[in-house]
Amino acid sequence: MSEEIRVPEEETLSLSEMLQVRRDKLSKLQEAGRDPFQVTKYVRTAYSEEIKANFEAMEGKEVSLAGRMMSKRVMGKAFFVDIQDDQGRIQLYIKVDDLGEELFDEFRHWDIGDIIGVSGTVFRTKRGEISVKVQDVKLLSKSLLPLPEKFHGLTNQEMRYRQRYVDLIMNPDVRRTFEGRTKIIKAIRRYLDERGYLEVETPILGTLFGGANARPFVTHHNTLDLEMYLRIATELPLKRLVVGGIERVYEIGRLFRNEGMSPRHNPEFTTVEFYEAYADYNDIMERTEGIFATAAEEICGTTEISYQGVPVSLTAPFARLTMAEAVKQYTGLDFMAITGDEEAVAAAKSIGVELPDELTWGNILFECFDQRVESKLIQPTFILDHPVEVSPLAKRCPSDPRLTERFELFITGREMANAFSELNDPIDQKERFQRQADMRESGNEEATMMDEDYVTALEYGLPPTGGCGIGIDRMVMLLTDSASIRDVILFPTMKPIE
Repeated sequence: MSEEIRVPEEETLSLSEMLQVRRDKLSKLQEAGRDPFQVTKYVRTAYSEEIKANFEAMEGKEVSLAGRMMSKRVMGKAFFVDIQDDQGRIQLYIKVDDLGEELFDEFRHWDIGDIIGVSGTVFRTKRGEISVKVQDVKLLSKSLLPLPEKFHGLTNQEMRYRQRYVDLIMNPDVRRTFEGRTKIIKAIRRYLDERGYLEVETPILGTLFGGANARPFVTHHNTLDLEMYLRIATELPLKRLVVGGIERVYEIGRLFRNEGMSPRHNPEFTTVEFYEAYADYNDIMERTEGIFATAAEEICGTTEISYQGVPVSLTAPFARLTMAEAVKQYTGLDFMAITGDEEAVAAAKSIGVELPDELTWGNILFECFDQRVESKLIQPTFILDHPVEVSPLAKRCPSDPRLTERFELFITGREMANAFSELNDPIDQKERFQRQADMRESGNEEATMMDEDYVTALEYGLPPTGGCGIGIDRMVMLLTDSASIRDVILFPTMKPIE
């Protein structure tokens, strides 16, 4: 939180009185022909942290700064003011002898939160604080609402998310989180670019949805009179591009899933998906390790980090377990020794697992993992070889056709990445699409749709390909030690205030 803000002329006023006083001040300025909202530009020559970092070279030099007034302390015929700009804060010393009586009196009535421009000389106070001795000051924008520090700060978590603009003003750590997010995305992009991947953009709106099992947002195109969907994944268009000869391709972008909200889920979120021809899921595991290590080094300076007080090592190689091995390790159930669906049902019931709608060996294995194992995977762990029933786009394992060459990466009990050796058999793919379509017909709104054009693309030939999707929001949570996904999305989805 910011330091205490003191506004002597407002200390005894109620909020409603403060709002009226600020509007009255604006009216007087406008009547006098000094409407701050008519100012279109202000030329500044320096920033707060630039001055502090280069004080020896800048001492005694004249500078122009602009920023938001965050504190205002009266000392007789002088004010000490802190302004906040794009880089940080710096103290201003504003004295009546330097401004003149008229401008000093006008400044006296400006408010905390107002945006001002100043020019003056750089100096150090007797107490050793680097400051600017102001020779001229100009009101650039009037704040008609008081900053929340006056009323015990912006501590209401929901209001912080709703009014991110105020959150950013009052809480410097929030800005650092989002600066970290940008650095992470740049690190991901650099990692892939350096390895020959081509960044592309694919449609957000489509007449079909696929690439994941999720409920989509539905909209309508008026001109075409078509029902359309916001994308739930970028997988299928990216693999079309691999068919077209772009052998290494990726996209960073927003996805939309019409599902519940929680500290780990937001309906609108960001992923990176990347695909590499002539690679399998083992190669993609190495790429995924590289991306996480690169991002950690960029933002944390190390691959040995801490999340919510728990040490986490992002140093490769990460642990690797098949899904069946993980279930056996954490529950004692050996699914590789279970041969039939009925036996799988009995095993799941024995450990209290809620059964899925489809009572098959593969679906039950997945539910045992999901309900009893996932939350226990704190250190980075690749979970390999998922059942074919829950992996409609992944290539089958040659050694066991019940399973697929798929992995998910789990860290701190959360899924961070999902990847396959991509299914490139058009006949098998069409059959799996049909099973998904049948499930959809039966009421499963998360089942994918039949995509005939994608099958056609596979019929032209998709080379052996590995691909992966990584949730960037969850990666940012991990690397910035943020407890909720809303802490790393600038404008998270919120229910309107009634």
